[in-house]
Amino acid sequence: MEEKRYLKWYNKVGYGSGDIAGNVVYALLSAFVMIFLTDTVGMNAGVVGTLIAVSKLFDGVSDIFFGSLIDKTHSRMGKARPWMLYGYFGCAVCLVAIFCIPADISATAQYAWFFIAYTLLNAGFYTANNIAYSALTALVTKNNQERVQMGSIRFMFAFGTSMLIQTITVGFVARFGGGAAAWRTVAVIYAIVGVISNTLSVMSVRELSPEELAEEEVAKAAAQAEEKYSLADAFGLLVRNKYYLMICGSYILMQIYSATLNMGIYYMTYILKNANLLGVFSWAINIPMIIGLLFTPAMVARFKGMYKLNLMGYTLGTLGRLGVVLAGHMGSIPLMLVCTAIAAIGMSPLQGDMNALIATCSEYTYLTTGKRVDGTMYSCTSLGTKLGGGIGTALAGWLLALAGYVGGAAVQTQSVLNMLHIMYLWIPMCINLIITLILMRLNVEQAVEEEREKHHHHRG
Repeated sequence: MEEKRYLKWYNKVGYGSGDIAGNVVYALLSAFVMIFLTDTVGMNAGVVGTLIAVSKLFDGVSDIFFGSLIDKTHSRMGKARPWMLYGYFGCAVCLVAIFCIPADISATAQYAWFFIAYTLLNAGFYTANNIAYSALTALVTKNNQERVQMGSIRFMFAFGTSMLIQTITVGFVARFGGGAAAWRTVAVIYAIVGVISNTLSVMSVRELSPEELAEEEVAKAAAQAEEKYSLADAFGLLVRNKYYLMICGSYILMQIYSATLNMGIYYMTYILKNANLLGVFSWAINIPMIIGLLFTPAMVARFKGMYKLNLMGYTLGTLGRLGVVLAGHMGSIPLMLVCTAIAAIGMSPLQGDMNALIATCSEYTYLTTGKRVDGTMYSCTSLGTKLGGGIGTALAGWLLALAGYVGGAAVQTQSVLNMLHIMYLWIPMCINLIITLILMRLNVEQAVEEEREKHHHHRG
């Protein structure tokens, strides 16, 4: 019997385009907020790094909070859509506020202004919008194939938007005359684009009625009724699953890696002497990544599982980054780009099968303890994203400050230039090496097979 279909192609594309809105905010902040604050506003990179790190602590807490709020919402628009729609207006306002820090207030007031706007944006509005957006996949269709398609379309919009923002922003700011006013104009334009695409995305899908969803909910409720245990219990189960800890570690490292590369704007500006190259490198990272993601499902089937594929992929990813290090020290930009692309292709399978890996890991917890903790497992990945992204950006700020970085100076000292080499060349390679070493031991599929065998023997 074929599964019932709920969505037309335009519903799926409309839904996916909502990630334009998320990434207009996310890409602008992750790649440019630091250089705007250090070079245009004149803030200290180390202090900004610390504020971002502290802000991320609020972020982790708000995830669980908004998740439960959405579950309790009942409105004409459904559970998730109102949060997604109204949450984004707050995102837009806060995004503009970050790029509107007044020049004539005291330094302390400037830091406070940034911290409040940044925290409201990330821990508040962006989290509400994003969790609602993700929850919609489960609320607008019960067809698993459609859910996977929605996820894929969404990823392509996300990578595409990030790439575009990293490509055009530097030139865009220059066109408006550079300086604080230009950044402000760009932030306003991006915020408007975000509001439009977010609103279209909300309007392009309809949540299923509680009755329609109820069939699934009855099964879920039955499952939950027999498993009433607290967040602390769930957390305890996760911590005892070594594969989960490995996945978590890898995930956080992957996010630190991305955040470090996002700081590449400093490397482009002061070492390669051309800020516009950030866009070129962004293409070299994202296009191979998208191509790799397209082939990942077929590759997983061909390698009969994720373990070998992920391990071989990351070995290639580490060698690719080693190539970038050598090319960087030789000063060859074309070679750096080629090696960057090779590394990105190698890293794509793990990005693509991460969710499947977590599901297998959840199965392992179930087989060894008899308890299901799927929800908690997934909420920890969004925590990993924020934790890793926060640590990465903060680390960049601290390292710049440590090396004596002077915002906006035409020439930086040698110690700063050395630090930029370490940040953009060496740290990403070392992170990939560590992830490869973790992946060598992450054969969770085999572990699940072995547990199943055991259960089989017990019964037989």
